[in-house]
Amino acid sequence: MRVIFLKDVKGQGKKGDIKELSEGYVNNFLLPKGLVKAASEGNVKTLELQTVAEGKRKDKEKQDAQDLAAKLEAMTIEIRSKIGEGGRLFGSITSKQIAEALAAKGYKIDKRKIELNDPIRTLGVTQMPVKLHPEVKATLKVQVSEEK
Repeated sequence: MRVIFLKDVKGQGKKGDIKELSEGYVNNFLLPKGLVKAASEGNVKTLELQTVAEGKRKDKEKQDAQDLAAKLEAMTIEIRSKIGEGGRLFGSITSKQIAEALAAKGYKIDKRKIELNDPIRTLGVTQMPVKLHPEVKATLKVQVSEEK
């Protein structure tokens, strides 16, 4: 029996796959759990349309991420902090503070996407990567200056 997988099934197939499986396995296990549906002509055509729409959506997400990356690389975020002796900061600048500064400028970026290995503890400009999409990274400049 030909079926279309609605969800990943370990050892059988991934979502969107069309496979030939035994009728008993399909009727007694896969269909009652809602893991597959019959691969009729209409269902196959619907799957093809969904695949095309999903591809277009992914392309648009990637293009949006590339546009945002160009804007982020052109800007410098300024964060003010209190400093102590020798130009060292009291505390440190974290990815949360950077995300809040970006939000204040109108760019909503999750703090987990800012790849800051260690918090910033010194004055000056620091460049850090921001992962906007699995295939798109931007470099953001963060200027830390003295709070007066």
